[in-house]
Amino acid sequence: MAMRQIATRVDAEQAELFKETTRKLGTTPADALRMFVTAFNSHRGFPYDVRLSEDVEPFATEEDATRFATDLSLRAINEAR
Repeated sequence: MAMRQIATRVDAEQAELFKETTRKLGTTPADALRMFVTAFNSHRGFPYDVRLSEDVEPFATEEDATRFATDLSLRAINEAR
């Protein structure tokens, strides 16, 4: 099977949270991404609902979006403990 590499850039804090979460789940970041790609392809799209509710406002800046995602990730990690 031929393999291809896919690369992307993410915020450093998001990357560390991702690494920490995959470690806690007993997997690696690379394996988690492979699992996502496989699920994405199997579902022919996101393997979870992706939608906007009518009352959602877009983030004013990318920094606001990153801060929101970081806070959400931290809450999920703390709830899993």
